[in-house]
Order: sequence, then C-alpha cells, then structure tokens
Amino acid sequence: MRGTDETKPDLTERQLQIVVLIARGCSNDEVGERLGISPRTAKAHCDVLRQKLGVPRRRQIPAAFKALTGEDPLARELAPALAGAGG
Repeated sequence: MRGTDETKPDLTERQLQIVVLIARGCSNDEVGERLGISPRTAKAHCDVLRQKLGVPRRRQIPAAFKALTGEDPLARELAPALAGAGG
C-alpha cells in the first residue's frame, strides 16, 4: 500500500466523474463518449484511480472509493460539464 494520507484519496473532479461512470457500469468507450475523451484516456484515468485507491481491478474502483470516503458513487451527481452531453 502506497500513500500517507489515511483519510480520503485526493481525486480530481474528472476522476470523480469517472468513478461515478464506472459505478454505473460504463465501459472505457462509454466513459470516453460521455466525457468527450478518448477510450484510451479513459483507461489512463482508470489506471491512475486503481493506483490511488489501491485496487488491482477496474471493477473494484467504486467499492474502494466508497470504503475510503464513505460516499456511494452512485449517489453522486455528475458534474455540470456533463449536463449538456448527449442532448
């Protein structure tokens, strides 16, 4: 385990958006489409999230986020940047 912070992980707003989308079951292609980024960039964000949250698998990101923060990622609202997406 890496990291000296014993409280919440330091995540960017974009990383929080990705946690929510993963929790909703989105693939990297779907994450990319919804956020206006490439699937490869979405995967890179997932790789960083796995490292920050200390999990080996992408699917474990939402559970690790909830365990570390006490927040259910499915209860989070997506940032306003997504409000106009798909419309």
